[in-house]
Amino acid sequence: MSDRVGRAWGLAAALAVVVLIVDQVAKEIVTKHIVLGEQVNVLGPLKLTLSHNEGVAFGLADGGGIGLIAITLVALGVVLWLFSRDPMRPGMWVATGLLAGGALGNLVDRIRHGHVTDFIELPHWPPFNLADCAITCGVVILLVIYVREAERAERGS
Repeated sequence: MSDRVGRAWGLAAALAVVVLIVDQVAKEIVTKHIVLGEQVNVLGPLKLTLSHNEGVAFGLADGGGIGLIAITLVALGVVLWLFSRDPMRPGMWVATGLLAGGALGNLVDRIRHGHVTDFIELPHWPPFNLADCAITCGVVILLVIYVREAERAERGS
């Protein structure tokens, strides 16, 4: 493994660890200071609301249990496999780190508590957490990477 490839893996892993730690610390703070179902106004439309989600992101597929743990592990494997194919692709370590850290953050919740702790609430949107934000940003970055790559390939043909 070249130094550059090793560095890309190291950066992705470091970002995943940071996302995991920040997510878990935020969930712990919210759990200690907000009662389940309580709403705390933060700024404008942003509220903090402690809720427990047994489904996937944004409350979809409620009551998943061990099946969602398995799906999370498969999805994490796919992300790592995509990254392993070309870790030097620009931005790929960021997308991988965000996706892996977010997936691990919610996976830790599922294993420890049997549910994911959500606490960020915006109008007309189900509560979510920092891991969900990281996953969403990682997916968007991945899409941008692959769309740009497809556009370059199309222009080059």
